[in-house]
Amino acid sequence: MFINPPRERWSELCRRAGSDDRDVAARVEAIVDRVAREGDKALYALAEEIDGVRLTALRVSEEEFAAAERAVSDELKRAIDVAVANISAFHRAQLPHEVRVETAPGVTCIQRPVPIRRVGLYVPGGTAPLFSTVLMLALPASIAGCGEVVMCTPTDRNGCVAAEVLYAARRCGVGAVYKAGGAQAVAAMAYGTESIPKVDKIFGPGNRYVTVAKQLVSGRNTSIDMPAGPSEVMVMADGSASPSFVAADMLSQAEHGRDSQAMVVCDTRSLAEAVVAEVERQAAALSRAGYVAESLSHSRVVVFDERQAMVNFANMYAAEHLIVMMRDAWSIVDRITAAGSVFVGQYSPESAGDYASGTNHTLPTSGWAHSCSGVNIDSFMRKMTIQELSREGLATLAPTIVAMADAEGLQAHAEAVRVRMNDNAK
Repeated sequence: MFINPPRERWSELCRRAGSDDRDVAARVEAIVDRVAREGDKALYALAEEIDGVRLTALRVSEEEFAAAERAVSDELKRAIDVAVANISAFHRAQLPHEVRVETAPGVTCIQRPVPIRRVGLYVPGGTAPLFSTVLMLALPASIAGCGEVVMCTPTDRNGCVAAEVLYAARRCGVGAVYKAGGAQAVAAMAYGTESIPKVDKIFGPGNRYVTVAKQLVSGRNTSIDMPAGPSEVMVMADGSASPSFVAADMLSQAEHGRDSQAMVVCDTRSLAEAVVAEVERQAAALSRAGYVAESLSHSRVVVFDERQAMVNFANMYAAEHLIVMMRDAWSIVDRITAAGSVFVGQYSPESAGDYASGTNHTLPTSGWAHSCSGVNIDSFMRKMTIQELSREGLATLAPTIVAMADAEGLQAHAEAVRVRMNDNAK
């Protein structure tokens, strides 16, 4: 617990777990290079070396999809249907429109949204079958009109992909699912192998290995959605907040994995102590207690006397998920400038956004919310510009273009205009 920490300590308190792990970077680079060189051979070998799984095929078969369909309960299928409807509604509303402007007489400029041709989705599955991530990635890809959707996800010890993940993939129209996890899956989609096609852009969250792999390949030949590593939450709370609600939100984040982080920023020491007590009480009943305990070891509770200090600290942290449980919560939210997704009020738990409210749960972590958005329809599209100039339109702009080209010393640019203006052909 930290009480009114001085500003010079804020950067330290905002540090994420493992953010300076150079060993991870070295290991990831070796894995990526190996997959780029050896293709499928490396994927089979790494599955055995890292996960202890001996695979006989990389692509999920139709028989496996059929078995998954039978294995998923009707109750879960109905729940997925509700989530699909809400996520689809919110993302369909984001579809961009073509922009057409006549910037000058005879000069027409167009911005046209175009879907990305082939996208690769990474769905984590190491400690839990995160089928909700399938919905968050595959539905926007489909709505955006991406021509081909490829998905990679890890298997269990028996070489099987969770039935829920396969059911969700088929429900969302994913064309092919491959048994590959971690940095090697990212490398496979970035470079292509004998089985897995090279994609134009890679999407999806993951652990530090996945995040570093995405950043590595994005510097070479494949675009990525954003750096989306170990999950995190910050809860801002005052005396109006229920300590049990705050604790529950911390724990729902802490159970994601050992390197997840949960932060609480509140306005009194008494509330902080009540939240800590609730966390201990609720944690004792959780099935993923090991992950929770390690995550909480690098989680923090920070107390500030002033609301503006709370806001300033939250903006410096730039949480993946930010929950605001305070009086007049919207006055706080309106001052937040850096967060992946914001949850307002006592009855807006992060779980709602993770599953079914309609917003996307693939969000920037580790402070990347300062400069990156979460996944949305625009993530699956690119904007192409088009222009058409009539002879009269070019004549209007010719003095401007020629003057600027001459000033930059680019004679051929200027001549491309002059030759047209000197051509008497109509």
